[in-house]
Amino acid sequence: MQFRRGVGSRLVKMAEARAGAKRWEEMEIDVLVKIFKELNMIEMAPVSRVCRSWRMACADPLLWKTLDLGLLKSNFIPTRASPYVWVDDRSDRRLTGVLKIAMALSRGSVSCMIFHFNLYMKDEHLNYIAERCPHLKRLVLPAWNRITKTGICQAIRRWEELESMTMPTILYPPYIMEEISRSCKNFSQLKIMGTFDVNFALSIHTNLPRLKVLSVRCSRLSKDALLFILDKMENLEVLNISHCLITEGPASSSKRILRELDSTILEKALRLHEFFYCMDSTCISCRRMKTDEGLMRWYRYEDWFWRKDEVSSLDLGDYGKLFDEWCVNQVCR
Repeated sequence: MQFRRGVGSRLVKMAEARAGAKRWEEMEIDVLVKIFKELNMIEMAPVSRVCRSWRMACADPLLWKTLDLGLLKSNFIPTRASPYVWVDDRSDRRLTGVLKIAMALSRGSVSCMIFHFNLYMKDEHLNYIAERCPHLKRLVLPAWNRITKTGICQAIRRWEELESMTMPTILYPPYIMEEISRSCKNFSQLKIMGTFDVNFALSIHTNLPRLKVLSVRCSRLSKDALLFILDKMENLEVLNISHCLITEGPASSSKRILRELDSTILEKALRLHEFFYCMDSTCISCRRMKTDEGLMRWYRYEDWFWRKDEVSSLDLGDYGKLFDEWCVNQVCR
């Protein structure tokens, strides 16, 4: 791959300013790391092949603590048959190419990995990452229509240091919660983007009793599940139910939508260190939840909308520098 126009001369000028009259191969690694922080992963690929010291600098953990691929989405079409999406081969090849570059340069340094909500990877992609990022502590999962039970469980077994996960909803969550319980002893933060019912709450309580932070913002949430969490999750410290569509009533009948939290819920939430909720008819996020009938259609809205969270440790903030729009265009070629 070639440098973006002007990158080479920019690197030379920056290096000369920082290192004076030193030869390139004599430059200190920390100086090179500061320079390479201005590059994205596609630009770093040829830089890493210049010499041994540059290769070491490109693999420095400071550059690869977070791998944010939040701008990378699949070209897909919804279908009626499982896995309910059709993804073109070009998207799969693009994802494979990006992962090969990132994994080769990072050399196991990635501790936080972020995927776009509408990225549809396969087991082979997930396992490729799991084998090369054994020290992952935070994972923001994409949609897993094409990821199998075996695939996700094999990956989680490798991530013994995993502490935080953001995941789309799933119809049968116990097997994932069970695997996290067995393999990830330091796991403490979970974010669900979808539907959160009593079965989901029971699965979390059974397998993750030491969970400290839970966010179900912008989800369809049953009142029974909320009460269950507040009653049973004794170690929970932070709960976010902002912009949720909260329903009440048995599964066999039409459910009533709560317009505000009752005193019982508010009293139970007093024991928490932080409790976030918003059920405001003037709130844009709340209105979108109502329009989407509790199943947020993220593709309709701003590209950053899915990244937000009222819990600071779960909010994804701005996009990372390692992968930008220019990277997407280069990998698509």
